[in-house]
Amino acid sequence: MPVLPESRLARRVSSLREAPLDVPTRERLAQALLDWFTAGWSAAPMPLAGCFRTLAADCYPGRGETPVFGGAMLPLPAAAFANAAIAHIREIDDAHRAAMLHPGVVAVSPVMAFASGGQLTRRRMADAILAGYEVALRVGEALGTRHAANFHATATAGTLGAAAASSMALGLPEAVLHHALGLGATQAQGLWQLMEDDAQESKSLHPAFAVRNGMTAALAARAGLPGARSFVTGKRALYANLAGDGPLDALDAGLDGPLRLHTATIKAWPCCAQLFTPLDAAQELLAAHRPDIGAIREIEVAIFPHALKIAGVDWPARPAETCFSLRYVLAVLLLRGRLTIEDMEAPRLDDPALRDLAGRIRIRTDEAFQREFPHRRPSTVTLVMADGNRLYARRDLRRGDPEDPFDWNQMLARMRAFAPAMSDEAASSIAAWCEAFVDPACDGEPALPPPCLFGTAELRAGVAA
Repeated sequence: MPVLPESRLARRVSSLREAPLDVPTRERLAQALLDWFTAGWSAAPMPLAGCFRTLAADCYPGRGETPVFGGAMLPLPAAAFANAAIAHIREIDDAHRAAMLHPGVVAVSPVMAFASGGQLTRRRMADAILAGYEVALRVGEALGTRHAANFHATATAGTLGAAAASSMALGLPEAVLHHALGLGATQAQGLWQLMEDDAQESKSLHPAFAVRNGMTAALAARAGLPGARSFVTGKRALYANLAGDGPLDALDAGLDGPLRLHTATIKAWPCCAQLFTPLDAAQELLAAHRPDIGAIREIEVAIFPHALKIAGVDWPARPAETCFSLRYVLAVLLLRGRLTIEDMEAPRLDDPALRDLAGRIRIRTDEAFQREFPHRRPSTVTLVMADGNRLYARRDLRRGDPEDPFDWNQMLARMRAFAPAMSDEAASSIAAWCEAFVDPACDGEPALPPPCLFGTAELRAGVAA
């Protein structure tokens, strides 16, 4: 019998425990952890985060000892659920071009919760997070663009990533891990219809459910329950049933090569990643030409069609929609020269100058650009000036993509910009805790994240104020 690609993937993930971690992987892992804390801190003071904390406590009642961003300690599954939801609210958690999902929120959230009991070493935590990235990104890439247009891959492939991360955190052997992935696949979900029906506030439930279901799958496998073995490629598995059209060899091709973690994107803008290339192009025009915004007659934008399937809000009616409106984020950037967290949380939607500029934006989709998607995200921005001059910029890749990465100091500056409620003391503590994963001498230490890293006291004080 031929070996299933799912079996080869499970074997590769399980083997991470025996393989040495090179310096680039350790450094990139530290960035991924810093990104996760940045996303959680950024959203924790928001009312929507309070809603998710309440929901988690209602679903998993009782006293707990696992920290939650901006809230009290909760039971372990409640904390994992809440932290996954909160870290996704702002749309600043990391992303991936080919897999079209947010890997960190599903890989880190369950492992961080398991680590709260002090039972994981830093090395086991590292292996678990790397496994979560590897599985989520390989499965997401295999499912492809048609799947991603209909399903939120963070909820589908992300469930398998959470199952892999949880299995490694629990120390499950390869065969049991494989069952966990099959059990996770049967719970994969995440309909994009919520975007059609103006339910953007509930999008963060997708990674929360993925983490909940992935953790449950790992625990079920540990209890002895079997899962589907050909959970992606089988005739009634994910690929066949969830509109898969990507390259199935993504599951097991190049398993001896660099880990998928290295292919993830750190987000440079506080909005949906589908909109980054036009923002990057506009920023390039501002820097190169310093145009008189009042003298712009028209702004022409061409973008790949998939972007507007996810981020298709013409003009936001409430803060939750700002992340998904190209017209809004582009108008803010051009008018104010920056796009900040505050612009997303407290938008001045009726600002006459902003509305006037937004009215000059013409957006069209380009099928030629779509043919380059998802590996490239082509977009062009042209400023048509009153004197007839045309200022043009094209971007195919995004700031923060593997080809244009952030360094550690830039990551620290990004954290402070995206999480303005964070104190200097908290920033230093988080940075030191994440950076310790770079040092092999720390591998045997307990990976016990102290509650102060989640800002429970500071952020709750900020909410009260």
